[in-house]
Amino acid sequence: MPLEHSESGGNEPIMGERMLRGSRLGAVSYESDRNTELAPRQTREFLCARGHQFEVPFAVDAEVPTTWECKFDGTVARLVDGSEPEAKKAKPPRTHWDMLLERRSMSELEDILNERLEEVRVRRGRTA
Repeated sequence: MPLEHSESGGNEPIMGERMLRGSRLGAVSYESDRNTELAPRQTREFLCARGHQFEVPFAVDAEVPTTWECKFDGTVARLVDGSEPEAKKAKPPRTHWDMLLERRSMSELEDILNERLEEVRVRRGRTA
């Protein structure tokens, strides 16, 4: 702790350090709720698969999500008395073959295959 010399010749703590002693900086807010009006709130209940039930406050005009992370174990909790989330339509994965068939017909692909096979045969010294 930096010390400063006083007129009496002793070492005393600097004023700022004396004021902050015993305080955890940033951990405690010294503001109070006096003379403030809080926004209107609603409290909604969530329930996780392991049976933990907890409440989360939201603003009255907020859109409440149907799922929330459980504050006890981190699993997904569902809104009590809420509708199930809409299932998203999942597209089946497109393979390379699917994309190729979008660009070429089967007859075009057969022609290309025969051209390539002929090139390979010529390179190897064989002719069909």
